[in-house]
Amino acid sequence: MKQTYAISGMTCGGCVASVTEKLSKVSGVERVEVNLERGEAEVDMQNQVSLSNLKAALPEKYTIRLQEEYSASLDIANAKTKLQQLQPLFLIFAYLFGAAFLLNYQHWNTQEAMLDFMGLFYIVFSFFKFLDLKGFPESFGMYDPLAKAVPAYARIYPFLELALGLLFLMRFQVQTALIVTVIILGITTVGVTKTLLDKKSIRCACLGTALKLPMTEATFIENTIMLVMAGIMLV
Repeated sequence: MKQTYAISGMTCGGCVASVTEKLSKVSGVERVEVNLERGEAEVDMQNQVSLSNLKAALPEKYTIRLQEEYSASLDIANAKTKLQQLQPLFLIFAYLFGAAFLLNYQHWNTQEAMLDFMGLFYIVFSFFKFLDLKGFPESFGMYDPLAKAVPAYARIYPFLELALGLLFLMRFQVQTALIVTVIILGITTVGVTKTLLDKKSIRCACLGTALKLPMTEATFIENTIMLVMAGIMLV
């Protein structure tokens, strides 16, 4: 039978040789193939060899566990880290929704509340982009198709967001602002979707470069909320 284990603590070819030698000497083990890059050991054995026996055979600097268990624990750790990194984005959205509600709760009007939310969204998000106008275009161009094809678009994008925010809050040329929102966020959403499907690990530029946010499904949802609001008001 064949079993794959995750091995941590290996740093070089000598470690690979040492792990291979030690595991090969365990009773019942027929063949050991260690991969340094993946941190794995593939073990062929006559019958199931207990994990404790394999651990006992290795020096203390190495740890060994079933690959399935390691992958599961790694996924949990990554999920926690991702949520921690996205906390500023969630807080900003909570504040924006709260502000839009407070501005309209006395004489509630859903369309007015959506316009306030969209205006505040653009103002706040443009602020973070203005903190690093030089670094933003490069990060934005990594996933936005138009910014990648036309670098000048990435440079003016923060100003475009600021202008749209002011138009929504001032209720000036709202129809035009809605159409522009659908176009620019539609383009960005295409790039975000492709990045997520390709499982690329890149930084999201939605809050500029000041906050190092990972590109996740939250970015897609963020754009979708704005697109849905704009679409509803246009219809």
